[in-house]
Amino acid sequence: MSTESNAGKSPLDYAKWLLAAVFFAAAVWGNYHYTEIGTLYRVLGVVALMLISAGVALTSSQGKNFLQLLKEANIERRKVVWPTRQETTQTTLIVVAVVIFMALVLWGLDSLLGWLISLLIG
Repeated sequence: MSTESNAGKSPLDYAKWLLAAVFFAAAVWGNYHYTEIGTLYRVLGVVALMLISAGVALTSSQGKNFLQLLKEANIERRKVVWPTRQETTQTTLIVVAVVIFMALVLWGLDSLLGWLISLLIG
């Protein structure tokens, strides 16, 4: 690890990650250990513990950086210009036509080579 990545980590961040790992492990252990409890309650317990674990992890400096990354990715996603229905249909038809054409070319080439090999072998 570089010194830059270690510079932003504080002991509190390590404690937060440890606590998040404890909540995660508790969710896994509880789901495995309490099989006699109804599935709905186990699922609710696992989801609650996972959300708590994620919440604790997101309060660390790395978690905050991750949230910032998600916000920036969402901004970039909004900038995407999606094709119209007509463009999508035309592109799809071109792809299907090229696939069919190439399939016929490869089938013809395979048949020709098979015929030539059968003449050669006898």
